[in-house]
This record gives sequence, C-alpha cells and structure tokens, in this order.
Amino acid sequence: MKTIFYLIAIIALCLLMVGCNNTNEEVKNEPVSSGNAEVTVVEAPVESGELTEDMAYEGIKKYCNETYGYTEASSSMYIEIGDGTDDEYQMRFRSYTGAYVYFYIDKSTGVARMVETVPDLNVEEEAGTINVYDYLNK
Repeated sequence: MKTIFYLIAIIALCLLMVGCNNTNEEVKNEPVSSGNAEVTVVEAPVESGELTEDMAYEGIKKYCNETYGYTEASSSMYIEIGDGTDDEYQMRFRSYTGAYVYFYIDKSTGVARMVETVPDLNVEEEAGTINVYDYLNK
C-alpha cells in the first residue's frame, strides 16, 4: 500500500514538473544558425477568438493520449465534460487506475489547470498546467 502511494506521488510530481515547463511565448519565423546548417523556426498558429468546448475537448483528449495512453476504445478510461462557468470549461479524465484528473480550462487563453484526485486514497493535489493550444497544433 505504501508503495502505491509513493508511485502516485512520483507521477504527480512528474506531472507538476512537466506543467512548469510550459510557456506562452510567441515563436517567430527567423533563421537560426546551427553550425553550417541553417534551420528555420516555424511560427506557431496564432490563437484567435475564444476557445470552443469542442477545441478544448480535442486538446484534452490528445494530452491524455500522450500522457496516459488514452484511446476512445478503452473501456476503463474516459473523458467527461463537466459544468463550466462563463470563463472556463471543466473536463474530467478517469485513468485505468481509478484516479481522476480535473481540467479547468480558461476559455480566453487555453491554459488548463489540472487537479489530480485518487478517491480510494482520499488524495487531491494540484498537478500543474498545460496549454490546450499546444495539443491542438500537433
């Protein structure tokens, strides 16, 4: 039992560290010199307008696929759209372990705050942030 708790704590810590690396800096189309070769950095698409619920769902789905191996064919994992507010969408992902990750997605910026809960262990903790637009552009 103690080992499971430590594993969950390590996973949560890793998610926090990944979330800390996200930035919202603009990328310019500028040549970058790398030795003898010239590399062009491609500009990320500009977010225009407000993030729709469908866009947010698609971004969260891609994030969960990359992070947890989620597919829509999985019977033990799923994503639910919750009650949002005027400013944010709420979505909940259930992993195969029974843990939940709640996503609170800001409609104007696409930044999603994540809260991970493990009901069986009565654990709830902040799990970092992601930008949904980063996953829509993949």
